Amino acid sequence: MIARFKIFTKRHWPRLGLRTILLGTLILVATLPGWGALFLRVYENTLVRQTESELIAEGAALAAATAADWPGNIPGRSPTPHQPEPPSIDLRGSPVLPDRPVPQAAAGPIDPAAGVAGARIAPVLAETSRTTLASALMLDATGKIVEGPLAGWSYAALPEVAAALHGAPTTVLRRNAGYHRTFPVEWLSRSADLRLHHARPIVVNGRTVGALLLSRSPPPLYMGLYADAGKIALGFALILGFVILLSGVLSRGIVRPIERLGAATRDVARGAAADMPETPEMAAVEIQALYADFAAMAAAIERRSRYLRDFAHAVSHEFKTPLAGIRGAVELLQDHHATMSDAERRRFLGNAAVDAERLALLVTRLLELARADMTPAGSETADPATILRQLADAYSGPAFVVVLDLPPSLPRAAVPAATLETVIGCLIDNSRKAGAHRCTIEAAILAGRVHIDVADNGPGIAPADRDRLFEPFFTTRRADGGTGLGLPIARSLLDACDGTIQLEDSATGTRFAIDLPLADPE
Repeated sequence: MIARFKIFTKRHWPRLGLRTILLGTLILVATLPGWGALFLRVYENTLVRQTESELIAEGAALAAATAADWPGNIPGRSPTPHQPEPPSIDLRGSPVLPDRPVPQAAAGPIDPAAGVAGARIAPVLAETSRTTLASALMLDATGKIVEGPLAGWSYAALPEVAAALHGAPTTVLRRNAGYHRTFPVEWLSRSADLRLHHARPIVVNGRTVGALLLSRSPPPLYMGLYADAGKIALGFALILGFVILLSGVLSRGIVRPIERLGAATRDVARGAAADMPETPEMAAVEIQALYADFAAMAAAIERRSRYLRDFAHAVSHEFKTPLAGIRGAVELLQDHHATMSDAERRRFLGNAAVDAERLALLVTRLLELARADMTPAGSETADPATILRQLADAYSGPAFVVVLDLPPSLPRAAVPAATLETVIGCLIDNSRKAGAHRCTIEAAILAGRVHIDVADNGPGIAPADRDRLFEPFFTTRRADGGTGLGLPIARSLLDACDGTIQLEDSATGTRFAIDLPLADPE
């Protein structure tokens, strides 16, 4: 199950940038306190609305009971259709009125019918208040208090009472002047010093004959939190689990890939073969690109290391032969100088001179090869047409001719002029020394690059030698002084300029194809 989920996740995981991952994580972490505060506000508002719902239900029940005991009530008449009465208080939008004032003195007696009904309902109101902790007062049609020590005093000036005496049940928020902070955490609650006041009309035979005025404080936020501690703990556990999951995603997308890449880097630094880790599919785009770049770098380092080992072996081999010849000639001259004839001395000294000349040529070629590896790409440009015409004039003679086939206009190439002269001159010189009498050079623009073909009518290259043609020190003309470095130097020079050279199939002779980047690709 887990394995299938991992495969599904890797297949559908979006390619996200490192900036996107970090920005999203920081935004999410920054909004967590806001979500917590929003949860507390919503939860506290729910407690207040729940208190209002309880007051509405209590007021409806008490008003119905009072109306049933009202003198002259005709049972069975329902003046209004049945409909729910949702709570209307919202801590964010409802106005908060001052503390409820004391009742005002009022002239005239209390409605006798209200007095009778009040006497009957008083025990019910008292018992209900003891259970619900909500204060309850009964008012007659003019707003006078019917029962209790303040009987005869009037609350008709209160807006909620006035609305109820006109038949509209109303709930308002008022400050609670008797509130005193007891616990330090009460500052978290917006409703700690508020009290809900609900006025409900008493309707008898379709006429409003009085009202009930109920008031109750909503439960403090900390009490609600304590009552719902299990649910809140579950929510906290879910948030903590989400944060841990987010940390795992960041670890998989950032930390672990970098650690694996660091281990591979240390292997390369020690000179060991790098065990290149696979590119993580769920990592950030930049890290995936870093893996690709590291793989290319590791391959280049391994290729360069192998090349240097082979090159060092070849250099030692190539230098050993002429050095051995020079040393042998010197030893013979030292040991037998007095008994040698002049002809023998000249012969041994000539052999040493030839070997010394070969060593000098090898050193020159090696310097050219090193300079080719250090040539920066795109640093210079050249006009291929001009250089090809100069080389054709320089190499053409009675026994060897260079033929050019150039387009009317040939753009500049992003290679140094010396590089192009060295490469083309090397190919022409190889053709002449191989016994060719004609060398044809064609140039064109193909696929946005300068394409040059160099072909001759010589004996060609043996199939067994084609694969080793660009290896350093490989030559089929060693007896004629060939060093086997001309074509490797040409390839290194072109590689440094983002150019290529390769041997092409040809029915007769030899054909090389050269591609050069344009100086202005546009």
